[in-house]
Amino acid sequence: MCKQSLNNTQSMEERLVEQLKEKRFTITTVESCTGGLLAGTIVNAKGASDVFKEGYITYSNEAKERLVHVSFDTLEKYGAVSEDTAKEMAEGAAKVAKAEVAVSTTGIAGPDGGTEEKPVGLVYIACSVLGKTEIIRNQFTGSRQEVREKSVAKALELALKMIR
Repeated sequence: MCKQSLNNTQSMEERLVEQLKEKRFTITTVESCTGGLLAGTIVNAKGASDVFKEGYITYSNEAKERLVHVSFDTLEKYGAVSEDTAKEMAEGAAKVAKAEVAVSTTGIAGPDGGTEEKPVGLVYIACSVLGKTEIIRNQFTGSRQEVREKSVAKALELALKMIR
């Protein structure tokens, strides 16, 4: 899926799995707008079963609260598509799964659902590694599927950067 290679022979997900193995880290994913595409992309890589713990698809706010402990207050104050929610998703998933690395995605893939404040294509991606979390705000264009695929590529890129 993500054949944007870091070198000419490996996909990003292959490189991520390799890096996780080298560091003896495990990874979990928690996804809203990507709906499992991130987890599915990671498990495309040979050896993923050695490092991939579990994945959560938390499409609803209730699932975000119940499965990865995003606070009700955060969801009420900032909304599901926010930096705060992405951060809590990643940190919560890392704790629940007992993984060293967790990556979250939350956004508006479209074609509907956008507002002036939160337009279609807005996606927050967070990566937590050993308790240190980085969140990036993205504004993607394209079809629903293209927004999802771009989100996955950016999430893999962030995870690679964070575990180095």
